[in-house]
Amino acid sequence: MPAPLPVFEDLLAAAARIAPHALVTPVLRSRALDALAGAQLHFKAEHLQRVGAFKFRGACNAVWSLTEAEARAGVVTHSSGNHGAALALAARTRGIACHVVVPEGAVAAKVASIQRYGATVHACAASIVAREEMCAQVQEATAAVLVHPYTDPRVIAGQGTAALELLNATDALDVLVVPVGGGGLAAGTAIAAATLAPGCKVLLAEPEGAADTFRSLAAGQRRVDFTPDTICDGLRGSLGQPNFELLRQYAAEVVTVSDVRTVAAMRLFWQIAKQLVEPSSAIALAAVLQDPSRFAGQRIGVLLSGGNVDLDALPWGRA
Repeated sequence: MPAPLPVFEDLLAAAARIAPHALVTPVLRSRALDALAGAQLHFKAEHLQRVGAFKFRGACNAVWSLTEAEARAGVVTHSSGNHGAALALAARTRGIACHVVVPEGAVAAKVASIQRYGATVHACAASIVAREEMCAQVQEATAAVLVHPYTDPRVIAGQGTAALELLNATDALDVLVVPVGGGGLAAGTAIAAATLAPGCKVLLAEPEGAADTFRSLAAGQRRVDFTPDTICDGLRGSLGQPNFELLRQYAAEVVTVSDVRTVAAMRLFWQIAKQLVEPSSAIALAAVLQDPSRFAGQRIGVLLSGGNVDLDALPWGRA
């Protein structure tokens, strides 16, 4: 039987649970970027979160939600990077074991972070099926608790605390722009906005080369049979079932963004704001800049999801 979908009260509980461990990240402003967008932009700086991504929120909530008996055997997940590092650090805060199944071809800098935080890494082929099979094998061998990167209700609730903070720190926003991949952050944001700012639209920024959320919401059912083709490595996962249900329930909208625009926004944010964010994060700013007439004169929340950039492979090349 599937776990119940998280609700707003779960976000409040998650916020209290992770408070001793997670950072309250700043909200950044830029007059120059406001001028380019023709709107007021409020950037929630989750690239400054522990492990460099919002993922620590959900992982921390999941780890500290476990009973003592559950925690004893540790946790396991599959991840190409940020969630694996986040779960490894969250497990370390509780002193329990962590296993991360990592697909071939993952960004080296992100794999190094997973190992640095103390997780045991298990390599597998670069497919969702291979990830899940390896996770099952590790679970059978260790009895570790599976913490899925984005379908776990505890993870979704934890991710929603970023929007909770942003909405509490700013005056009324007209739109919240959030990157979407598997849908954990997107679903958590939608829950937060529906209660704290019911007049605020939730707009999801998705790569053109991995637009399963766009197709799924348009069709009214999940359409996740695709091969991702995008520089946004953190957004290549397929939309989860509970995430789809929550995004439908809260009437989230999706816009697709080309990798070219995403890389341009990444570079622009570095040039102007002096903040280095990864492509999976820069896509949210790109979504605003590609259609300024849609946002003209509005107050826009932009959730910068992570900053774990592979410095040896910056997308605009070496100087």
